[in-house]
Amino acid sequence: MNTLNSSNYYAVIMAGGIGSRFWPVSTTQFPKQFHDMLGTGQSLLQKTFRRLEKMLPSDNIQILTHERYLDLCLEQLPKITERQVVLEPAMRNTAPCILLSALKIYKQNPEALMLVAPSDHWIEDEAAFKKDVELCFNACAEKDILMTLGIQPTFPNTGYGYIESDSQSISEIKQVQRFREKPDYETAKQFLAEGNFLWNAGIFLWSVENILNAFKKYMPDLFALFNEGIELLNTPSEKEFIATHYPKAENISIDYGIMEKSTQVFVKKATFDWNDLGTWGALHEKLEKDAKNNAIVRATSYLKDASENMIFSTSEKLIVIEGLSDYIVVDKENVLLIYPKNKEQNIKSLLTEISHTFGEKYS
Repeated sequence: MNTLNSSNYYAVIMAGGIGSRFWPVSTTQFPKQFHDMLGTGQSLLQKTFRRLEKMLPSDNIQILTHERYLDLCLEQLPKITERQVVLEPAMRNTAPCILLSALKIYKQNPEALMLVAPSDHWIEDEAAFKKDVELCFNACAEKDILMTLGIQPTFPNTGYGYIESDSQSISEIKQVQRFREKPDYETAKQFLAEGNFLWNAGIFLWSVENILNAFKKYMPDLFALFNEGIELLNTPSEKEFIATHYPKAENISIDYGIMEKSTQVFVKKATFDWNDLGTWGALHEKLEKDAKNNAIVRATSYLKDASENMIFSTSEKLIVIEGLSDYIVVDKENVLLIYPKNKEQNIKSLLTEISHTFGEKYS
């Protein structure tokens, strides 16, 4: 098991979110994972897919997404077929779609090992990522464990959940003591001081057999609901089964449903760089900046007395700014957003207000 070029290795890309904190660029009809958020010429989904296809056969990559995004997936990923896109007819968080995907993979290959990765993470050191994935896959093949990759915290972030690992272990792969919810600032500082806490990146690895056994044990009702259609999965009758059964599934994350309950969860600290592109502020942090710390995507800018701004345009237009600091400036065809960067966590609720006022025209 020294290479990932094996028919036993599968990857599942989570691409069903709306990314509402990236409004107005990210909308229900065209969410952030399908956008080129960093001006690289590739969408976040395309970058994630190409990172994974370097490690395993492209035929073994599934995309989990809402049914409204099928055409976008097929357009952006010409190497995949429609059977590789697992479509959710309703938003039900991560546990149901991961279970459905695991059942489909198990029916193809009971010996399969499975990586679950979000579509909107930015990772540049792909060699380090591959090395970490290989090590975790090998561990999952040898032991009945569920694994996650944790990120070394660089500051007391209150926007991420944390993974507390065995503080006594000197192994690269440590047993998880518990998952911790997004903390307040003082608690986050304490986590960093203790040294055995990692950010929860939502990257999981396991054998399909072990994750299905975990669903049987910890979420038996959900497992029974989907297992009713095991004979229909990967056949033309699958779509009708999912349409009738998926909306009945509990709306729950894999973290709550499985990972926080299982006693067989292990974590490896990631050796690769990582950025969760969840907000405009996170994008600002990732991008190159000018001398005044302004990050600019796609625009030609003329700035005076302007600093710390995140400036994003969907077209290559001239944007002139004077006397503005620490703001998010987003220019889109039908929306202009000028918003304080220190209030970016409110953009999600702002979008709700906009939708109530104007309907779906801008959301």
